[in-house]
Amino acid sequence: MADLCEVVRTRRSIRLYHTDRPVPREPVIEALELAMRAPSSANGQPWHLVLVSGAARQRLVENLLEAARTRRPEIPPCPAALQDDHFALGAQVYGSFGVAREDHEARRKAQLFGWQFYGAPLGGIVCMRRELRHIDSIGVGAFLQTFLLALTERGLGTCVEMLIAGFPDVIRRTLKIADEYEILCGVAIGYPVVELPANNLHIPRHSLDRNVVFIDH
Repeated sequence: MADLCEVVRTRRSIRLYHTDRPVPREPVIEALELAMRAPSSANGQPWHLVLVSGAARQRLVENLLEAARTRRPEIPPCPAALQDDHFALGAQVYGSFGVAREDHEARRKAQLFGWQFYGAPLGGIVCMRRELRHIDSIGVGAFLQTFLLALTERGLGTCVEMLIAGFPDVIRRTLKIADEYEILCGVAIGYPVVELPANNLHIPRHSLDRNVVFIDH
């Protein structure tokens, strides 16, 4: 059993995977069984996860790429309060790939790679029933974080991708996901290419006093 603190510290968003190393079902099932222990409002367990590999994954990727080449994804703009962090992350990630900010063609190619789950052989689509509310989305987040950490413990890399959810109609049609589910994000799962600089980034975090308030009196 790995130390929890070490797993949390070593988890990374992986953006290149070994395409020739399939992900065995057993560690994924083990990770899911742990993730199902996540807390949720009234024990509603509001998460719905669709995992795709093989031919199903390839069909989804092809359809997402086709959409990405012809129209813009349905992604809300980054709120002004988060733009500095957003731009800093982009500079760090693209810079690790050797892509300059002004190189629009290279940045576009890198973005298209995102719709391929960064080469990961296993892709996930995270959903939640439409009638549920923000308190239920907290439960989905707890499930997803637990799933990511359990996969990390088992030597698998992951990356949560908001980009994947940019074409919900394509995902819904390809995977026959019922309209009652809202598509929240995608997840890439596989074995990391460990020597890639982008897979070894140390993304800074805010100081505690920026996000946390202690009230004692």
